[in-house]
Amino acid sequence: MENGIKESQVGLNKNGAHSIIPTAVVSEGPKNDRSVLNSLMSGALAGAVAKTVVAPLDRTKIIFQVSSNRFSAKEAYKLIYHTYRNEGLLSLWRGNSATMVRVIPYAAIQFCAHEQYKKLLGSYYGFQGNALTPIPRLLAGSLAGTTATVVTYPLDLVRARMAVTPKEMYSNIIHVFIRMSREEGLRSLYRGFNPTILGVIPYAGISFFTYETLKKLHAEHSGRAQPYPFERLFFGACAGLLGQSASYPLDVVRRRMQTAGVTGHTYGTILSTMKEIVAEEGVIRGLYKGLSMNWVKGPVAVGISFTTFDLTQILLKKLQRLSVQR
Repeated sequence: MENGIKESQVGLNKNGAHSIIPTAVVSEGPKNDRSVLNSLMSGALAGAVAKTVVAPLDRTKIIFQVSSNRFSAKEAYKLIYHTYRNEGLLSLWRGNSATMVRVIPYAAIQFCAHEQYKKLLGSYYGFQGNALTPIPRLLAGSLAGTTATVVTYPLDLVRARMAVTPKEMYSNIIHVFIRMSREEGLRSLYRGFNPTILGVIPYAGISFFTYETLKKLHAEHSGRAQPYPFERLFFGACAGLLGQSASYPLDVVRRRMQTAGVTGHTYGTILSTMKEIVAEEGVIRGLYKGLSMNWVKGPVAVGISFTTFDLTQILLKKLQRLSVQR
């Protein structure tokens, strides 16, 4: 296990006896600090770019998720077009400022935590410096998603509120926090937290696991250590497709619970919310409403996110090596 200090080496002295040959004590603290900072910066950029690209589709998906209206590609297109005609092009990105406030710290923490969990699990299971085996690989992704969600959850709730309400109701992010705290209590800021965590565990675990596994298989079969950008996009798209499909019903449940205060519904537990959705709309049309749009939005967003993170990491490391050489 690496602890920042290189161990002494054992050698033979001129009499043939074993002796300890001390090596230079090298602290890797600054190197580790740079690694964490690189991960935070790369993750923040990855999240911002990915979410901005798919923001109109994401907003449309949320609107359908929190309503009882039947979803179809035609209805989604009509909603986007109607919003554009009546409120302007930028209205399709309504709530994106709140999304950025949430996504930037969320993605930064998630990617950075994933890198750190990989190191910790690698040390624990004896894979330091090598690719993790499947179970630790899955666990690292789940832990990273859980860590980021716990820290940033209220921002996700605020984003959902802004996405489904007219702009006259909430003027900005701070206004949402103030009104919710005053009218619904501080606990309302974590409404829908349980289904979110239950959904994040398989989503983040499967997404990171799939992406890391595909990169590993690619390296073994192609002989190239680094995939091309389009290959990274494809690996990320596969990761997003599998991860979001596995956790989607819980995503619908959390959106219903998050927006209960503005949609006129009162939802209690995860199970009761699921039962109510199924009773009113059915299993497929209720719990999987908007999934087909997510199959477009999700792979694109995750592919862009993973690719941006990897390429930014590579760029930052190259810049650091150049600065050291100078």
